[in-house]
Amino acid sequence: MEEEKKKTLQDRIKGEARDDRLPCGKAFQIASEVGASTAEVGETCNEMGVKIVNCQLGCF
Repeated sequence: MEEEKKKTLQDRIKGEARDDRLPCGKAFQIASEVGASTAEVGETCNEMGVKIVNCQLGCF
């Protein structure tokens, strides 16, 4: 992933996460808005120590 996209993704995750937790719906929304795959969002969350919660599809 290119550095600018990764930085944008990290900033969005930081802005949306509460107590190092990010709802699954927000993860999908961020992926769509940033132009990233859900896998990239998941990997970035893992790197940042952010847990994706309330996942109904089992993607994360």
